[in-house]
Amino acid sequence: MSNDAIKTFEIAIGDEILDDLKQRLTNTRWPDKETVDDWSQGIPLAYTQEMCDYWLNSYDWRSREALLNKHPQFMTELNGLDIHFIHTRSPHPQARALLMTHGWPGSIVEFQKVVGPLIDPVAHGGNAEDAFHVVCPSLPGYGFSGKPRDTGWNIEKIAETWNQLMLRLGYDAYFAQGGDWGAAVTSAIGMQNLGNCQAIHVNMVIVEPDPATMDDLTPLEQSALAGIQHYSDHDSGYSKQQSTRPQTLGYGLSDSPVGQMAWILEKYWAWMDCDGHPENVLTKDELLDNIMLYWCNASAVSSARLYWESFNDLSRNEIVLATGCSVYPKEIFRASRRWAERRFKHLIHWNELDKGGHFAAFEVPETFIKEVRNCFRQLR
Repeated sequence: MSNDAIKTFEIAIGDEILDDLKQRLTNTRWPDKETVDDWSQGIPLAYTQEMCDYWLNSYDWRSREALLNKHPQFMTELNGLDIHFIHTRSPHPQARALLMTHGWPGSIVEFQKVVGPLIDPVAHGGNAEDAFHVVCPSLPGYGFSGKPRDTGWNIEKIAETWNQLMLRLGYDAYFAQGGDWGAAVTSAIGMQNLGNCQAIHVNMVIVEPDPATMDDLTPLEQSALAGIQHYSDHDSGYSKQQSTRPQTLGYGLSDSPVGQMAWILEKYWAWMDCDGHPENVLTKDELLDNIMLYWCNASAVSSARLYWESFNDLSRNEIVLATGCSVYPKEIFRASRRWAERRFKHLIHWNELDKGGHFAAFEVPETFIKEVRNCFRQLR
């Protein structure tokens, strides 16, 4: 890497942070048990205690840290903020640049299973023509990126910053992909259409239902509307808190590792296609890897603050840039193609999957890889 503004980075959590974590886990003060026999009041006490015991007595961070360090990482300052990112170049000369953005409560951990096949498809049974140079930044206030000290770090500013990042890395042309907040950032890159991003792909389709279709809804549209209602009635309390009073929330989550774990883990249960239990899809280690990036960096407040900045002001303006959409059955917000076409004016890829949820790259990596390849293959 020849650019002096870009420094190599390796995850290396201090022993004092790990020792403090063990002490806090040991001293957890537990609430009463829920009065139901399911997750309807939140993550059950027994499972939370099981996860706490595993975290304290079985989870080996140093081995997980080494695993997370297998992909080259870097740090650079953009718009006055340190931005952490994975950057892995493909061995194939015709590879195209791909920017992938995570969301909340995610991190770069979500992409660990897909980076290798994306950069070197031949080594994983694919074709060299599908190769990408992969860039995965940590959102501002997330993971090892810097924490904004001033207001203004909304989706639009992040999108502009990501374009600057890709230019700094030498990519005058690139593709962009994202889910959750990453879908919002990727859509904003498409809306800004600054001339460098050639196409986008999202696995959470952020569009308004078309009022003209309400008297003739398809089964998918009926299910999507029911999902929106369920989110509003039973699943959106976290977003209301994070978009209005993130600072207040942060005191508890920054002080209690079990509190931080429960806040995140319940969303994995709610949003994954997991048949009622997160470990039907991900291992305890994988779940805790992601939680560790929040705990060790004390990023409960700084990550939640993105909701305060943008949650109630998400743009749904038209996007003329080439767009691909993958609709997973357990995604929070889903849409039909005809709804999506009202916003995405150049839809080059559309697929409705039969398995997978909100964390597609983490849950169904092979399907996710296929979707990304099929989308951007249209623009070879």
